[in-house]
Amino acid sequence: MKVVSCATTVILLAVAAMPLPGLAWPVRVLALASLVGTLPFAVRGYEIRDGALLIRRLFWNTRIELAGLQSVQYDPTVLCHSLRICGNGGLYSFTGWYWNRKIGSYHAYATDLKRAVVLTFARRRVVVTPDRPEDFVRALSVFCGC
Repeated sequence: MKVVSCATTVILLAVAAMPLPGLAWPVRVLALASLVGTLPFAVRGYEIRDGALLIRRLFWNTRIELAGLQSVQYDPTVLCHSLRICGNGGLYSFTGWYWNRKIGSYHAYATDLKRAVVLTFARRRVVVTPDRPEDFVRALSVFCGC
């Protein structure tokens, strides 16, 4: 994801800066809008605080209450073969609504597909990718008693 994000950023900035004849301004606006529209949603990290999981973004935190957490499991293959329903597929992060045969529908807040941790609640699943998945699972196990 880091390589794709860096390369895509360079390409989009180059497109925005290139002297293009004709309809150049819509292409430039689209290139810059792609960057500005995805960068704020990048996942910068995770924090467990006050009974909630905070997903740190560029300008805000997304809060997921841990009440009702039924299970938490490290599964480095869970994001494989997923279908993106709505969201970002790799520019700065993998975020949004996804679906796969293994766990059904889920909301992803991911940066490293090999570090996937699945949080299962009664009516939803959330996938995150902390730096140390095993430690993260141990820390969250307190909330589900598993």
